[in-house]
Amino acid sequence: MEYRLLGRSGLKVSTITMGTMTFGGKGWARTVGDLGVADARRLVDLCLDAGVNLIDTADVYSQGASEEILGEILGGPRKDGVLVATKARFPMGEGPNDEGSSRHHLIRACEASLKRMKTDVIDLYQLHEWDGQTPLEETLEALDTLVRQGKVRYIGCSNFSGWHIMKALGVSERERYQRFVSQQIHYTLETRDAENELLPISLDQGLGVLVWSPIAGGLLSGKHRRNQAAPEGTRQFAGWTEPPIRDEDRLWNIVDALVDIGEGCGVSAAQVALSWLIGRKGVTSVIIGGRTEAQFKDNLAAAGLKLSPEERKRLDDVSRPWLQYPYWHQRNTASGRLGDADLSLIEPYLKDA
Repeated sequence: MEYRLLGRSGLKVSTITMGTMTFGGKGWARTVGDLGVADARRLVDLCLDAGVNLIDTADVYSQGASEEILGEILGGPRKDGVLVATKARFPMGEGPNDEGSSRHHLIRACEASLKRMKTDVIDLYQLHEWDGQTPLEETLEALDTLVRQGKVRYIGCSNFSGWHIMKALGVSERERYQRFVSQQIHYTLETRDAENELLPISLDQGLGVLVWSPIAGGLLSGKHRRNQAAPEGTRQFAGWTEPPIRDEDRLWNIVDALVDIGEGCGVSAAQVALSWLIGRKGVTSVIIGGRTEAQFKDNLAAAGLKLSPEERKRLDDVSRPWLQYPYWHQRNTASGRLGDADLSLIEPYLKDA
């Protein structure tokens, strides 16, 4: 297992993070998984034995049950070196202040997460989604307070747009509040939207990148194939709609390439998809989830898979999206004055100019 610095912090995290959305099985999360303490414990031990040192959860996963199960497994004296990340922002009750990024909600949410997880500190506390109604000054001051109180060690965001992140970083700098060290994003071969703004921002501003649903909710696992119904037991069979599929033919071309490369390497398509992500510039760690030991064992093996330059190029080419404005204009007119963050997106397209 490789370990990478999380943004500008001195914290090192494994290139594979364990996700826990399958713990609990309450409400909307039931379609993802319903693991109890015993089954979850086996999977946690499996990941820790493989060298994973970061476990990611959220208060909204099964309305707190995921955190509670994690607390049963890790509560009390923390196993050596294990880091826990959680998130807050989504509704945790029916009241008007039971959601959002207000000082009121975040401090209550943090204290509730600490209690559920039976711990004194959260290693990485993340805003789960943008809140356009709460001033960022209020949100970031609340997070800064939690860090200074010793309840949180580092802060991050998830599902923010580029301008949301830059505005938050600006407020943190101006007010001397704690700064985001990471962002958690959706980024896969099938959905490469993050390359437009989010990855360049991470490279330019020194943010770590944690990738959620790195095999697109199972779409890139190799189980789903062209002109075949979704297999029973998968998220898609249960009606899961993330990520949205905008170009089905492109998706199946990507899956065909993953399966072909996987067969050539003697590994699964999922391992190939994960290895491609781990090797992408700016990515710190990919968050894997699942319901069975077989799923986790297969995904964990991606940590040691190295794709050849030819295999990476094939995947780059089959999944490459159109270059959006203003980036095609920058490619055409400003290629001689682009920085490293710009080139992380534009460089592969220069030969098309």
